[in-house]
Amino acid sequence: MLEFLLALLTTATVGALLWPLLKTRMDHRDRLSGELAIYRDQLAELEREQAAGRVSGADGAAARVEIERRILAAGTAAETLRPSSASPLLHKLLPPALCLLVPMLALGIYLQMGRPGLPAAPFDRTEVADQGPAGRPLDVARLLADARAKLAQDPDDPEALAALGEGLTLEADGTVTQPAVQAFNRALQKTPDDPRVQYYLGLHEAQSGDSRAAIARWQALEAKSPADAPWLGLLRAEIARVAKAAGIAVPAPPAPPPQSSMPQPSREQQDAMANMAPAEREQAIRSMVEGLAARLEQNPQDRAGWLRLANAWKVLGDNPRAADAYRRADALAPVDTRLLTDWAEAHVRQITPGTAPSPEAVRVLERLEKAEPRNALALFYLGAASVAAGDKPAALRRWQTLLALLPADAPIRPMLEDRIKELEK
Repeated sequence: MLEFLLALLTTATVGALLWPLLKTRMDHRDRLSGELAIYRDQLAELEREQAAGRVSGADGAAARVEIERRILAAGTAAETLRPSSASPLLHKLLPPALCLLVPMLALGIYLQMGRPGLPAAPFDRTEVADQGPAGRPLDVARLLADARAKLAQDPDDPEALAALGEGLTLEADGTVTQPAVQAFNRALQKTPDDPRVQYYLGLHEAQSGDSRAAIARWQALEAKSPADAPWLGLLRAEIARVAKAAGIAVPAPPAPPPQSSMPQPSREQQDAMANMAPAEREQAIRSMVEGLAARLEQNPQDRAGWLRLANAWKVLGDNPRAADAYRRADALAPVDTRLLTDWAEAHVRQITPGTAPSPEAVRVLERLEKAEPRNALALFYLGAASVAAGDKPAALRRWQTLLALLPADAPIRPMLEDRIKELEK
């Protein structure tokens, strides 16, 4: 209804502006009559000058010929410009007709091919764009090229299929195109719980006008997501936006889980530690961390406490204990990408130079690579694990991807290039 009211208003506005044109009419006869009157005055003036003796007979004859020539030229021009019997009406009605028909034609095409009832779906690619190891925005062209290269080697690679769908969507400025849907559906057959695939398929349903299907898909994803999943904020915002536009009532998102009940150091304890010698301060902190670990053994369901403990052990340099605390927290609810990175760092810091990562480290690094395919830490150490396992193609793929991400002056670059050359032999 709104579209027709706007069209009516546009038509009325254009009509008001064109009304003077409808009333205006060019009269070519009036113009010719005016010119002829001037030339008659000139002929009369010439006769008076000749009668007074101020113009000779020869000059007067020449002037008369020139005036008569101009009269003939004016008559010829008037005949050339004179419209046919049907053209006055045509010239009168053609401009307003075009001005009215063009917007009406555009409206008809939009109503036929567009979707006027579909709410706009703003898409901020910065919200979903991945970040490189140095915080650089994701290169969509590179994402697509890498995904297609991987699919050329393995057409069933779910991660490459999901990356291809995401790249095609970003390339289309946020519209989930049909080729992207096909890639996401193929990835969904292998990884039905992939949050990225579920999000984009829901976005496609919302853009296609099926808001209820989009909301149902997103709510199922929300229910399966960990409480600290990084995509929950965007997901809930999209659910609220689409539900509001479609007039669908949805329940409010669940309240965040309660924070850890573990006691924090008091202000007096913090002031006392600030006045201690470094060795005494470290011992006091270690004692507090040991106390936290003992309390968690009595309350092992305190996920936030395990994460605090993991961070504390990491700060103290006790990487084995930090990795174990991350494992305990992850068992209660899967950790997000940022915590996966911290967990992987706790593992790789235990690696002796020249040796491969442990199986536990490999499992964490593989999860990190799946969550963030361009994570430099995962690419490097999983490449080393692939070499140790005798899988040279996998090592080459990971290290070549990492090499393309590294700045030209990265200190690790020469060493990585040497290892790649050895594998290519």
